[in-house]
Amino acid sequence: MATLIRIFGDIDVAEDAVQEAFALALRRWPVDGLPPNPGGWITTTARNRAIDHLRREARGRELSRLALPVDRSDDASPGEVGPVQDDRLRLIFTCCHPALSVEAQVGLTLRLLGGLTTGEVARAFLVAEPTMAKRLVRAKHKIKAANIPYRVPSEAELPERLRPVLAVLYLTYNAGTGGPSGDDLRHEGIRLARILANLMPDEAEVAGLLALLLLTESRWAVRFARDGSLILLRDQDRAMWDRTMIEEGMAIVRACLRRNQPGPYQIQAAINAVHADAASIESTDWSQILALYDQLLALAPTQVVAMNRAIALAEVQGPEAALAIIDDLDLDGYHLFHATRADLLRRLGRLDEAALAYARAATLAGADAERAFLLQRVELAQSATER
Repeated sequence: MATLIRIFGDIDVAEDAVQEAFALALRRWPVDGLPPNPGGWITTTARNRAIDHLRREARGRELSRLALPVDRSDDASPGEVGPVQDDRLRLIFTCCHPALSVEAQVGLTLRLLGGLTTGEVARAFLVAEPTMAKRLVRAKHKIKAANIPYRVPSEAELPERLRPVLAVLYLTYNAGTGGPSGDDLRHEGIRLARILANLMPDEAEVAGLLALLLLTESRWAVRFARDGSLILLRDQDRAMWDRTMIEEGMAIVRACLRRNQPGPYQIQAAINAVHADAASIESTDWSQILALYDQLLALAPTQVVAMNRAIALAEVQGPEAALAIIDDLDLDGYHLFHATRADLLRRLGRLDEAALAYARAATLAGADAERAFLLQRVELAQSATER
């Protein structure tokens, strides 16, 4: 997809051609066998199909003249269709152009690079599929009408343009954290972060994002029980954490520290590294985590960061100090805000208020596992009150 968009400069043309190539593969490969280079076959076939269509249309003659010379061989190698990783990176920056809304940036990236269907993208945003389809069409049309360039920005543009790209990759990963069925999204977020880190090795925040995703993913295997229910960090079997991912992530964090160019993703990765280094929740260095959140809050003074800092503060100074901060935040529509507040109230023995806060969190939770966990907490708080 990325290669064809580079060649033709038209997302719709590329999408249609790739779909035709896959349809042809489904018919031919079971009969002829798998070609030696399936990726090259798909890309070359799609390019040929696109050129054939464009040549039959008056509006497409110019685009077909701009396209690269075509080898009609079914088994063309990927080398004939350009540097795939570079094309992916160009497409990421195209999708994340500041002329588009953040929602459009994320949606297009998930659709074009994440391989998600429009329905899957719609579910990630909790909207109806026709609504998301219209948004994606508008975004693609805007890219075409505004002649948004298909390229990696210049060095002078990079600091401003890189920020939304990292945010999109982070959100791509997070879109897969709602339950055990989100493996593809999480793995895609990590894959794209690796591509970006390899192609932009001098950008510390790119490395920080990759470290953050690896350290988060290292705990994934024990985040849910076999029945799909949620397991909190304090209750996870740390022997089951993925040590290979932890070691890679922590090595990246150490390299970031040596650079001494702190940024939000690097600090979040460092926070996760502290968790990964602790044998249990009790042995976690919460003072260090609190200090890191102080740095993060200075760089990214958002209410969500303030909420997460309050969680660390509760472990250092107690739940009452944390609740005073939580109650000053304006995050009523965020389920984790109410879940955090409920947990602090529970620890303070204010069980009636805790049950109400857990119930509010459950109504806002998007993932089934989180909702079931929160409803269970409602029942526990209510039964403890009755006793």
